[in-house]
Amino acid sequence: MNTLKAESLMSKGSFWFPELLFSSGVQTDRLFYFIFICSCLMFVGIIFVVFYFLKKYKKTQSNQVAELQLTHHHLLELSWTIIPLILVLFVFGWGFKGFLTLSVAPSDAMEIHVVAKKWLWQFEYPNGNKTIGELVVPVHKPIKLIMTSEDVIHSFYLPNFRVKRDVVPNRYTRLWFESKRVGNFQIFCTEFCGDGHSDMLGVLRVLDDKAYVAWEKEVNSGADMPLDQLGEKVYTTKGCITCHSIDGSVKTGPTWKGLFGSVHKLTNGQSVSVEENYIRESITAPQAKVVAGFQPVMPTYSGVLNDREIVAVIEYIKKLK
Repeated sequence: MNTLKAESLMSKGSFWFPELLFSSGVQTDRLFYFIFICSCLMFVGIIFVVFYFLKKYKKTQSNQVAELQLTHHHLLELSWTIIPLILVLFVFGWGFKGFLTLSVAPSDAMEIHVVAKKWLWQFEYPNGNKTIGELVVPVHKPIKLIMTSEDVIHSFYLPNFRVKRDVVPNRYTRLWFESKRVGNFQIFCTEFCGDGHSDMLGVLRVLDDKAYVAWEKEVNSGADMPLDQLGEKVYTTKGCITCHSIDGSVKTGPTWKGLFGSVHKLTNGQSVSVEENYIRESITAPQAKVVAGFQPVMPTYSGVLNDREIVAVIEYIKKLK
């Protein structure tokens, strides 16, 4: 979805997890290791008991009679009931404490609104800037995400920060995090949401304060950029690349190669010539005319792209002969 590359999750960190960049995630890792070690110990213990009984009660004679079996052993029954209960309650308390920590953001957190849709992430910042597929935040600053979905259930996941939360239609879910260093980190959708689920990726871009201020000023600029170049930038940064190819290959949506001036057959049986008005309508009201052979899954970009960006996309498509 985005040309910006995230750091490899395998380059740093432990055998089990990528590098941890959020202090509150320490409790998540510790709880995991506690449960993992307890599970290993119980597994080894059970295997030991199984082999012990296999040896102790091995039948050695064809006419051997089984030893007397006990039908009740109160101490044993209380042990295998009370000990697991205490362990489960301990894990629940530990996990609930971590859940509360991750659920309540600091009062000075920066609020960013997130909209999930097939198959992209849209971010809106306090100053009104919008990005798609790229979440840009300052380092050492608590970030609170207020998230909703326009279609199906998605799930926002930052492996380096140990935070994940479902993104649900018609309601808001929240999570927060804070990065300890600058860098580019991977964003995943971890709820299967259709054909483009595996391509619903994003990049968390963490900048120092000076770089973040500079980014705020230039993020929605493009006034001095030629229209076709701006259109190419929109294609790679606003999610178009997810569903539309520029080399003629078939993806979720029609390819842009040779698109302008062609004739498309629609699902209602009519045909339409691909020209400026059709492309603009497909961007702002994509369900109005759906090309035959494709599903009506494209979200509207009305309010996401400004008028110059829409014109730029049209000019870029004209160049893709």
